Amino acid sequence: MKILLLYPEFPNTFWSFKYALRFIGKKSAFPPLGLLTVAALLPDTWETRLVDLNVSKLGKKDLDWADCAFISGMIVQKNSAKDIIRQCKEAGLRIVAGGPMFSEADADFEAVDHFVLNEAEITLPLFLADLEKGAPQHMYSTTVFPDLDATPVPRWGLAQLKRYASMCIQYSRGCPHNCDFCNVTALLGHRVRTKTTRQVLAELDGLYNLGWREDVFFVDDNFIGNKRKLKTDLLPALIEWRKSGHNIHFHTEASIDIADDPELMRLMVDAGFNRIFIGIETPDNDCLAECSKRQNENRDLVRDVKKIQQAGLQVQAGFIVGFDNDKTSVFDRQIEFIQNSGIVTAMVGLLQAPPGTRLYQRMKDEGRLLGDSTGDNADGTTNIVPLMGLSRLQTGYKEILGHIYSPKHYYARLKTFLKEYSPPSHELRSRITFPKLVAFGRSIIRLGVLGRERFHFWKMLIWIRFRRPKLLHLSVTLAIYGYHFRKIYQRNVAAR
Repeated sequence: MKILLLYPEFPNTFWSFKYALRFIGKKSAFPPLGLLTVAALLPDTWETRLVDLNVSKLGKKDLDWADCAFISGMIVQKNSAKDIIRQCKEAGLRIVAGGPMFSEADADFEAVDHFVLNEAEITLPLFLADLEKGAPQHMYSTTVFPDLDATPVPRWGLAQLKRYASMCIQYSRGCPHNCDFCNVTALLGHRVRTKTTRQVLAELDGLYNLGWREDVFFVDDNFIGNKRKLKTDLLPALIEWRKSGHNIHFHTEASIDIADDPELMRLMVDAGFNRIFIGIETPDNDCLAECSKRQNENRDLVRDVKKIQQAGLQVQAGFIVGFDNDKTSVFDRQIEFIQNSGIVTAMVGLLQAPPGTRLYQRMKDEGRLLGDSTGDNADGTTNIVPLMGLSRLQTGYKEILGHIYSPKHYYARLKTFLKEYSPPSHELRSRITFPKLVAFGRSIIRLGVLGRERFHFWKMLIWIRFRRPKLLHLSVTLAIYGYHFRKIYQRNVAAR
């Protein structure tokens, strides 16, 4: 059996980093971890080929070679997925689909022959067994959440590693929290399940042995869901792994309560972590209570962010406007919070209700559901009727993005962060590579000569030269991010 593993193209979004990737000559931020893991679950006798449409094209030779196509992705990749499915159908291929996009919207893909949904460790073996018997079913799903100690090492060798900016691995699934707009618990449950430390090190060794020396993203929705196990098992092992000469940096996602645990932050920094994404959502306590974001309630969130930055972790964060309790003052409050906190990578989106969430059901019951969400966190759309009124909400949303992504305020926020940040020693020792030199040269031309931000760019470089010279690489990286964010805002939001 010849299996074509297909990953749809991402549109130009906040997290695609497409405009930023051009500075370092990469095609995509991350490889398709789910499909690479599925490939490792397939029979050893089967031939497999990966086509990630974010780094290469799907050609007739690929379609003619294959017997069957496996497709996975997220809802934001829906349009590309439909085009891929059409091509596969025309080529006469059997089509197998799985992943978050199909778990939420399988009815939208009538041409798919078999849906293998939820977690593949359970449903894929059932499909393979029926396929071998010649009687595969149309739908495979489960409500059971498997343990991860049998999850195989992803087949990294199928991916064109040099075309990606970062690699990704998964340590845990599930989240102990219950935010009503988030579908993580609907898909993966509340119980935090983890791989063994041996599994994680095997995955990292696999990447390292293939020549990977850049960043690795732990894709866990809440990396600190099981703090005790992190402190006593994984993080000490990662510290020893890095001491043996593996100078790789990590980044991940976590909840704000990491600020309450200095020991955990210290261990993460010692283990090579240098940034985390946190769902801040809003500085309004009533809105936090509304969406059951209890871990964020009744806190000094700016102080928490600065504690994390001072511990050596850059904070990236998500923000939301459009809660029922939002007043028109929320737009200025969000701007003030983002600027004062020094969160440079600030993703702001309108509230959306994904299928499977409590918010989705509540909006449906109240007759306020407008269809499906786009899956794009920063495109200025919503699939609910906001109490504030859609026009006022979208106007205020544009005000936020127009402010925080403008060169003047973006570089001011970058400076605020750099004043607060206590970089770990391993970040200061980061090696200078050829792609980094190329990116620096391109930033000088694009941002310092041609860009409308050139005054702020050079002002920042002069300040860095005399105040934080060892953070030059980081500051230029974040300046490039800002260029990407402005382009996304101008293309996807401001032009509406």
